[in-house]
Amino acid sequence: MKDLFTKEWITRQAIDVCDRYEPGVLTLRALHYQLVGLGMTNDINHYKRVVNAMIDARWTGVIDFEVFSDLDRSMDGSTKADIVSLDESIEEAKKSIKGWMDVYYLNRWENQPIYPEVWIEKKALQGVFSNPCRKAGIGLGACKGYPSLTFLYEAKGRFEERINEGKTVMILYFGDYDPSGEDIPRAIKDNLDRMGVDVEVRRIALMEHQVTAWGLPPAPTKSTDTRSVTWNGLGQVELDAVRPEKLQELIKDAVDDIFDEELFAELKEREWEERKDYRLVLKEFVKTL
Repeated sequence: MKDLFTKEWITRQAIDVCDRYEPGVLTLRALHYQLVGLGMTNDINHYKRVVNAMIDARWTGVIDFEVFSDLDRSMDGSTKADIVSLDESIEEAKKSIKGWMDVYYLNRWENQPIYPEVWIEKKALQGVFSNPCRKAGIGLGACKGYPSLTFLYEAKGRFEERINEGKTVMILYFGDYDPSGEDIPRAIKDNLDRMGVDVEVRRIALMEHQVTAWGLPPAPTKSTDTRSVTWNGLGQVELDAVRPEKLQELIKDAVDDIFDEELFAELKEREWEERKDYRLVLKEFVKTL
């Protein structure tokens, strides 16, 4: 029987899928799962076919290079080599000074009883989570599987500071539906407990009822996952299989569930009053320069 999911079919469908998203939101694996949703076979051979088709599509200009994100491979810092213009720098400084007159904001979570962070199992999905987390004013951390003790120890310092202020620390966790994905929240909680920090780890996704309700395609459980021997789940489903817009909706719902709008209204009122004093002091300061 002829395989219908050829390179041409993949490319044609991928163009329609990619057109629905901003650059950097989709990963190749997320594209693969959207094509599975359109009927393509869900196995490693077809995933490789998607990867190869997208390599050709980008080299031929059918799909832009910036469409996909690959946050597992990234630069740290940049080499500064632009020629600096004195006149342009002066104009930018003027704009900055003017802008600072209005840039006074209180922190969105400063009077909230909960201090939240979003933790995700895969760094590759950071592009999906970054915008909604930024809008909500919430920190985003990529565990890359089980988080290292170094990662947890750094979190401990942040959490202790907020606990000492009387806040409840909450981690909103997003991971795969598989033995490790279910166990990672427990490991996070246990290790932070051992470090003397009490946090709530709230698993938002991926859950069995979500897999069933959304008809997500399961794949064979990873043979390298030793926990699969005693696991009775439906079969491994990667978080990448969830459409990016659905994940962003989950983030928004999870944040709305813990955010006190009345306290936020009080914060905005205080912010407005304090901004007046802020402007007056800055204007007086500028006069002395």
